[in-house]
Amino acid sequence: MADKPPLISVIIPHLNQQEPLRRCLQSLLAQSCPRELFEVVVVDNGSILLPSDITDSFAGVRLECESLSGPGPARNRGVTGSRGEILAFIDADCTAGDAWLAAIAGRFVSARERLILGGDVKIAIEDRGRLTMLEAYESVFAYRQREYIEKRGFSGTGNLAVRRRDFDAIGPFAGIDVAEDREWGRRARSAGYDIVYVPEMIVYHPARSGFEGLFEKWDRHVRHDFRDWRDAGRNRGAWVGLAGAVALSPLIHVVQILKSTRISGFRARLLAMAALVRIRFYRAGRMLRLVTSAQPEVQAASWNRSSGSN
Repeated sequence: MADKPPLISVIIPHLNQQEPLRRCLQSLLAQSCPRELFEVVVVDNGSILLPSDITDSFAGVRLECESLSGPGPARNRGVTGSRGEILAFIDADCTAGDAWLAAIAGRFVSARERLILGGDVKIAIEDRGRLTMLEAYESVFAYRQREYIEKRGFSGTGNLAVRRRDFDAIGPFAGIDVAEDREWGRRARSAGYDIVYVPEMIVYHPARSGFEGLFEKWDRHVRHDFRDWRDAGRNRGAWVGLAGAVALSPLIHVVQILKSTRISGFRARLLAMAALVRIRFYRAGRMLRLVTSAQPEVQAASWNRSSGSN
């Protein structure tokens, strides 16, 4: 008799995203993977309104609460409140591709030890015939998981899977004062674990509705990066030079936009370029401001997913 496949625990941190959470849960319960092979744990992280009505409307979905702010602590609570041998992390504002869990289960059946999986994150397009500026931009530049995994040594935690025993050995996610996906991934690599990119392990994330969310995200990331730069004792003048390079960097991305297979048509490519210029100028300005700031510390009043858009 064949061994029973291992149970997968799907862990979802949540903060004031009730309707996106509903769509996320709908996508999980429509998986090709048999329902008895996975459980779903939603961890609320201090929402104004607890999403209990939503979680109660889906059979077998369990709701936990975490008072310590941040997606990392919320995910940690989900781990302690779950039972699966495999842990699969997705964000409340994402939807899972139909074969997401099947891809995870299939890889781990024959996967070597000390292995972590990171999947693809695609932009969910509302109308492919008329992309918005941010849909076009984020389709090209957001959530570049292959690059994060193969070049930067981490996977975004919005699409990550790991065996429980390996998670326990690596340790929990860090708090809101750091970019927890990068910190955890690099800690795993330092401990001898491999992180591999799995293209068929797909989740979808909606494009932001406005630039404010991107600006807020880059405020956090620039501060994280500047703190690391400062703590390493690097020269501030070089940081200023880096800010200048960021401002000029859209010029080197023209070919990338033209060749991207994630968008099509001249209009979509022009929109992507215009958004890139606006965002890179904003980033450069924030970098320069940090050099003259008296207290360039990370502001952690709120959290959202920390996967990267340029």
